[in-house]
Amino acid sequence: MNAKLDRHAEQLGALGHPARLGILRHVVQAGEEGAAAGEIQSHLDIPPSTLSHHLERLTSTGLLHSRRSGTFIYYAADFVALRALTTYLWEDCCKRGKGCC
Repeated sequence: MNAKLDRHAEQLGALGHPARLGILRHVVQAGEEGAAAGEIQSHLDIPPSTLSHHLERLTSTGLLHSRRSGTFIYYAADFVALRALTTYLWEDCCKRGKGCC
């Protein structure tokens, strides 16, 4: 397998959990500034230790990035990585049927 396929498989695996999908959706909706960990935790009603685990998984696959501001940690979507993932899923769509999706 090639590196791109491996990376996308890891990213899709990270999205295969309802909590992580909810986290990503909330962070995407927050825009480029992202959302503070406490805000994400409150919005999704996830225990802090569980949230930390899910945020680490999304960050390690490159779908999120974090930044510290004072005592807060903000998580933002990596829109370039998300675009690359969705582009990979759609590239060459329907080519075997000679059609276009």
